[in-house]
Amino acid sequence: MFIPTLGRYRKEKQYGDALEEIFKKNNLSYEREKRLPPSFEGEKYSRNIPDFIIENKIILDLKAKLMINKDDYFQMRRYLISLKKKLGLIINFRQVYLRPKRVLNSLV
Repeated sequence: MFIPTLGRYRKEKQYGDALEEIFKKNNLSYEREKRLPPSFEGEKYSRNIPDFIIENKIILDLKAKLMINKDDYFQMRRYLISLKKKLGLIINFRQVYLRPKRVLNSLV
């Protein structure tokens, strides 16, 4: 399945399913919805769940909303710090044109 054929008004899970098929066809290694360990004692397990970790290097978070906001960036920063990864991408499929937002972890 090619992502643009889905249009702009699907749910995040539908875009995730389509991307997963693309990853499989291209033999990319990935983990989908990997639950991150608690970041402090007493935190509920599985509170932080990124959509994809690709090739054990890139964290990919999918959105389907009008605009990306600061909370989305902060969420990605939590993922990057928790997993000790350098690069995260936020992709919002609701926009007319896809413009991935790159988030870097300077602590790695």
